[in-house]
Amino acid sequence: MSRSELRKDYIQDKYVIIAPRRGKRPQKMETGPKTTIPPCRLCPGQIDKEPFLLEVWGKKEWLIKVVANKFPAVSLDNSKAYGTQEVVIETPEHGKHLEELSDDQVAKLFWVYAGRTKTISENKKIEYILIFKNSGGPAGASLQHAHSQIFATHFLPPNLFDKSQKVQSYKLRTGRCVYCDVLQKEKRGARFIWDDNNVIAFAPYASLHNYEVWILPKRHLDNITNLTEAERFSWAKILRHVLKKIVALNLPYNFYFHQVIHDEDQHLYMKITPRGSVWAGVEIGSGLIINPVSPEEAAEYYRE
Repeated sequence: MSRSELRKDYIQDKYVIIAPRRGKRPQKMETGPKTTIPPCRLCPGQIDKEPFLLEVWGKKEWLIKVVANKFPAVSLDNSKAYGTQEVVIETPEHGKHLEELSDDQVAKLFWVYAGRTKTISENKKIEYILIFKNSGGPAGASLQHAHSQIFATHFLPPNLFDKSQKVQSYKLRTGRCVYCDVLQKEKRGARFIWDDNNVIAFAPYASLHNYEVWILPKRHLDNITNLTEAERFSWAKILRHVLKKIVALNLPYNFYFHQVIHDEDQHLYMKITPRGSVWAGVEIGSGLIINPVSPEEAAEYYRE
């Protein structure tokens, strides 16, 4: 692809100009000796003093721990900003990153996400649960210890309400799920990255971010609690691969799941968004995104 191309999101009225001549691949990061990072408040010596919401134990120590966020944006005792926010500590080992964990450990992380989703959704006031990870300062990470977060609120963001309506409109017109159709199309094209019997990964057609990746279960599942053990393991395997490739480019990243509690016909998906894009005047002023890395080029990189 040598010329710029205007593309529209699969569902929503979001547009991006894929302009491959504007940029080039970031420099790959050379692996050097690791520097010693001082312990933080998420390390076992500190966090074990605080109450926990969930623990997963190995033979000698906990492997994953969930605690309440000490500085939440929402809380259960605030009617004006009602909700809950939790921190999922992905490993007790300070300085070890998610992509460095085993497939089994990451699959356990998805089991934890599912358990907390089930518990939080029992609160009838909660409408929306967001599971997300910030990795690297530019992506919003405030602590270096590997962790992700669960954010739940009584308020459904308008863009997700709009998306839900458009998904339902597509189903009324076609009788099919738009995401099921998308994954069938992408598994045969240049944006395909990887699949097995359980999940698929691809670079989306109108990627808003450089090297953006979507991961979806092949089954039509509406939330993470419905994933099987095999699906969690497959998801862990491709997620670790994608994150290793992003880290090799020296890019911070976010990933996230959206879960709308009272929409039982949504198709679960994860977006992984590396933060190599710089949104300047065009993006901020017009809302039109310019992406210098085509999703076809990104998919080829992930397949290498």
